[in-house]
Amino acid sequence: MKSDQKDCAPETSAIHWMSIDWKQVKGRVRSLQLRIAKATMEGRHNKVKALQWLLTHSLDAKLLAVKRVTENSGKITPGVDGVLWKNPNQKLQAALSLVRKNYQALPLRRLYILKKNGKKRPLGIPTMKDRAYQALHLLALEPISETLADKGSYGFRQKRSCHDAIERCYIHLSRNDSATWVLEGDIKGCFDHINHHWLMQNIPMDKKILHQWLNAGFIENKQLFPTTEGTPQGGIISPTLANMTLDGLEAAIDKAFGITIRPDGCRKHNHHKLHFIRYADDFIVTASNREILENKVKPIIEEFLSTRGLQLSQEKTKITHVTEGFDFLGQNIRMYSHGKLLIRPSKSSILSVKQKLKDIVVKHRGSQAAVLIRNLNPVITGWANYHKRVCSKRTFYKLDRIVWRNIWNWARLRHNNLGYRKIASLYFMSIGNRKWQFFGEFNDAKIILLRMFGYFHIKRHRLINGNANPFNSKWDQYFSRRLCF
Repeated sequence: MKSDQKDCAPETSAIHWMSIDWKQVKGRVRSLQLRIAKATMEGRHNKVKALQWLLTHSLDAKLLAVKRVTENSGKITPGVDGVLWKNPNQKLQAALSLVRKNYQALPLRRLYILKKNGKKRPLGIPTMKDRAYQALHLLALEPISETLADKGSYGFRQKRSCHDAIERCYIHLSRNDSATWVLEGDIKGCFDHINHHWLMQNIPMDKKILHQWLNAGFIENKQLFPTTEGTPQGGIISPTLANMTLDGLEAAIDKAFGITIRPDGCRKHNHHKLHFIRYADDFIVTASNREILENKVKPIIEEFLSTRGLQLSQEKTKITHVTEGFDFLGQNIRMYSHGKLLIRPSKSSILSVKQKLKDIVVKHRGSQAAVLIRNLNPVITGWANYHKRVCSKRTFYKLDRIVWRNIWNWARLRHNNLGYRKIASLYFMSIGNRKWQFFGEFNDAKIILLRMFGYFHIKRHRLINGNANPFNSKWDQYFSRRLCF
């Protein structure tokens, strides 16, 4: 009888996990998050702490945290302990094991990824349990960060994207009386150099837990190294910690120049046309002349960052006139001679996608057409979806010609003894008024078509309201309407 009960235990646990009503779980967690945001707006700090404690000790939040770390792209990457949560029983037990009393953060697993400039970016991979605990506390921290965030901050925030940052650039630079100078700012090793003491003093969360994460260290080549500064890139909560570190920079600039913000978001007494736009650690500041940016704005930024252990990257920080153009978030923003501001995909972004597409075609020289298309489509779709909010129609057509030429060369190499008519009949078809549609056929006779850049509709993005807060119920209707844009 005992053995029967033992055998049935995992099965019972699996049923419990699979039968969870996630809609109700999310609803109860969101209810607490709304209360945290409301208490933050009212300045009731003790109430905020009490609600955070309630949220981080609730089973609903623990279940959501485990669900997040076991369903994202990092679910197959283990930490230093090599543990992964794959089956429902493991997930349920993991949620029940998130107890503050017995929690001890483990060192990070150090990995490196290549950057565009050839340098390596360090990543710290926490264990599954540490990731789940970070996700748990992020549920309690995010309502505060969203409520206190700069209006011009768009990176790693709910309901905001790089499209909002680019659209705001257009709004503040496209008019005849707009600012004409731009400070392109980049923070040197932002994640790696944030002062731990500042984080401990200013981040409103459980200090015991935060201290463990910041001082967990990392393991590289089987050797333990301490961490004395920074937040690890790779941690779920790290982007929010970095955002909260940089929040207040826009307000510091406004205060120095006597700029006030009206309830509708309009800026009063902004004689120098100063506007701050930030995405993660990349930001720009607009102004009417160069001297203001060089002699006043830049020192304010440097002083603000120094208190947090950060500094500007001298090689990437520069002041540019809009007629010269500048790159921001993969787009080139430039005022042309006819007085019109155009935002187009940057040259580096175009070269990157061209090389990526070419590499895929070369790699699949011996593959079937269907396999080639299956690898090309995600790259084309992802790049086109990102750039379809700017003036990219001409770029899309150019890329389509390049893709078609690569595909045609691929087909000719496979059948160098056939004429072009025969090759065309093997790999291309007509659908409606669209001719020369590259297609492939899988073994189950399923046909797959190549998606072209020109198929994507160019549509301008609508800027989000700077005051919109996803943790304030009065904005729920606003966010619902935005889904239709």
